[in-house]
Amino acid sequence: MHQLDWIVLGIFFIVLIGIIIWVLRQKEEDTKDYFLAGKKAGWLSIGSSIFASNIGSEHLVGLAGAGFLTGMAMAHWEMHAWLILILGWVFVPFYDRIKIFTMPEFLERRFSRGSRTILSVISLVSYILTKVAVTVYAGGVVFKEVFNIEYLIHSNEGWSIVTQLQAEQGAMETLSYSFHIDFFWVAAIGLVVITGLYTIFGGMRAVLYTSVLQTPVLLFGSIVILVVGLVKVGGWAEVERIVGPNLKLVRSAADPEFPWTGVLLASAIIGFWYWCTDQFIVQRVLSGKNRAVARKGAILAGYFKLLPVFIFLVPGMIAFALSQKVDPATGVALLKVPTSDAAFASMVSQLLPNGITGIVVCGLLAALMSSLASLFNSSAMLFVEDFYRKYRPDFREKHYVIVGRIATATVVILGVVWIPVMMGLGKVLYEYLQAVQGLLAPAIASVFLLGVFWKRTTAKGAFWGMITGFSIGMFRLILNVIYGAKASLVSSLEKFKQQIAIINETRRGQVIEGLTKMTEKDELIKIGDSSFVEPIKEQVGQVIDTLSNSIGPEAIEKSTAILNNLKMQYEALFITNHGILYKIAAINWLHFCIILFFISILTIVGVSLFTKKPSDTQLKYTYKAASAEDKALTRSGITTWDIVNTVVIIGIIILFYILFW
Repeated sequence: MHQLDWIVLGIFFIVLIGIIIWVLRQKEEDTKDYFLAGKKAGWLSIGSSIFASNIGSEHLVGLAGAGFLTGMAMAHWEMHAWLILILGWVFVPFYDRIKIFTMPEFLERRFSRGSRTILSVISLVSYILTKVAVTVYAGGVVFKEVFNIEYLIHSNEGWSIVTQLQAEQGAMETLSYSFHIDFFWVAAIGLVVITGLYTIFGGMRAVLYTSVLQTPVLLFGSIVILVVGLVKVGGWAEVERIVGPNLKLVRSAADPEFPWTGVLLASAIIGFWYWCTDQFIVQRVLSGKNRAVARKGAILAGYFKLLPVFIFLVPGMIAFALSQKVDPATGVALLKVPTSDAAFASMVSQLLPNGITGIVVCGLLAALMSSLASLFNSSAMLFVEDFYRKYRPDFREKHYVIVGRIATATVVILGVVWIPVMMGLGKVLYEYLQAVQGLLAPAIASVFLLGVFWKRTTAKGAFWGMITGFSIGMFRLILNVIYGAKASLVSSLEKFKQQIAIINETRRGQVIEGLTKMTEKDELIKIGDSSFVEPIKEQVGQVIDTLSNSIGPEAIEKSTAILNNLKMQYEALFITNHGILYKIAAINWLHFCIILFFISILTIVGVSLFTKKPSDTQLKYTYKAASAEDKALTRSGITTWDIVNTVVIIGIIILFYILFW
């Protein structure tokens, strides 16, 4: 960070503080003001808030890292603009007609209080322990890399910093200081506290209007990274040459990570839950002035949702290409990337000129802060509306606003308290984040889908469908923790076997690097004791030696045979030792998501058909219950702008799939 970068960062914070002060001067009379911005939000702030809330650590760290390792495989999740269109065209009129604040509130009116409670508890726990935790963890990691600070040390002369290079060279052993602080803690806690303060006092208005500032800053910074990276690597053709098969969007059904038989439907199930039923996102459109404004905001968010592939995933691929190219003058790689998770931050810290780095850092801050602010506000709203108001219903609205602020502060404190735990579990949390969503989404998605569109769905059907889905999902999560490392080993052996079958000179280094990492002590210790894993180190070492010398037909045949034998040997061993439990844990997470979805659907349908039909009051909360006047109200807000831009977004998605299929 140059002095000019710090000046840019300072200007960003001054403008941000100015917006927050303006928001604080707006009177908040009730919970509608605090949680839904008084239902006065415009389409620009809605669309920006949806996008800024969505862009968090899973993009800055995870999506760029996924691009670095797997290319276009994760792009399916970023092409979910069509699901945001469904939110705007189908669910916005529905949610507005039934006049609800929260998604659990809908479940209570349509089904029962039991269904509402289940969803509220799961949502709160998942927000605090996954979304808040992972975002804060990623914030600490990203800014530690970008600022190039390893420790803050305190001595008799005051505070000073130790850079990452100094730490690597052993500077801490020669310096005289009283105590030191890992900069991760400074970045992570600072991020939580600053974001928590303006969310506590500003409510939903602060979240919405700061997003209007944060979104363009984030977009500008990310586009600069994309352009600078492409110029540095030598253009898109060079990226294509180096990345090779990873440019494919749809993988073979035999792919151990992203088989097309799982990814197409499972990503849609997770996407439907996230974009159409999750309080985190739906709360943004509920804050709109009316249906027409909310729909336009969703359409704008649809455009924004097309961008992450190009501003996060593709830069991750560019980072990989740069890490594989050597500067002929110096003989070192064009980009040093310590881990895949540091791909985006490494490009920021190593490629950008002074001043521009500051803008991009502002964008990184904007993404993390906006995502956290949305989580804090949504968590507080769920607590106030789904728990507190139920037990203390007769207080004035200002009382509930105060409770909302206290609840937000509590979530902030829990986020900070969780950091020490996350320091030990952060990698596990992040590794399983997508899989956890794949375990939570099917039960919720099935209940909303049938509850909204099938009149025969009963309260008991919904309740047992959710209980069944969540129970099986959490059972699989426990198996992931116990047997996940073993299943991952077998999957990795298959993945490298397939990669070696199509290896070329460009990808030789990546394959060898991946095999080497697989044999590291920290990785193997998760699988078993030293005697148990010794054959892995020995035989994978043979593959590494073989590929280092040659990638001819004989070397490829020998290497794939070794890995295939290892895979079969350990798969049989794990099945013998752990039986059906290992087999369940070894099911591809995308396929398991689909299985869980249909189990939940069948449970809901089966129980509903054998229980009492819903009452007329409950049926008012179905899609087909809309009156002629209500349908006319929805149609009256539709404009040519809505239709044209919806068609354009769908066209772009189709074109993207054609180009990268």
